[in-house]
Amino acid sequence: MTQDLVSLAFTAEQLAAIDAAMDQLEANLIGLIALTPAERRTLQRMGSVSEPFCRQTLIVMQQNPHVIPASVNLAGGVQDLATLDLLAPRLDRLQRLAERGDDTEAALGSDIRSLAHEGYALLKIAGKSQGLDGLRKELSVRFRRKRPSAAEEPEAEG
Repeated sequence: MTQDLVSLAFTAEQLAAIDAAMDQLEANLIGLIALTPAERRTLQRMGSVSEPFCRQTLIVMQQNPHVIPASVNLAGGVQDLATLDLLAPRLDRLQRLAERGDDTEAALGSDIRSLAHEGYALLKIAGKSQGLDGLRKELSVRFRRKRPSAAEEPEAEG
């Protein structure tokens, strides 16, 4: 039986609405940045363990401004935390949506590949008597294994 993990179709109106919504997201999230892998590696990350420490430290810093040098941008840090609090739930939603999109893309590809393999097997069996042998042979290129040349074969130990 053919695999059918997902069955999905979009109307032109749905696709236009999706594209418009994505345009709106991109326009409203214009300030998001892109880091290189090297830049990402150098970041000090605020994870679930360090977040309470960071929050509490900012509170204490705000309560004791007399010990904070003017060169420390406390207002910027407080603004960063407020922005993170507002943005994080929305980014979580985007992440979940992207994961569902990735899963759906993988399932659609798997459905297609499963059907193609099933169809190829049918062509191998029934295609000869239906004049489809030439097409089957063209499709068989996918299953040809590349044999290592004599130069690539490991030498036998003696």
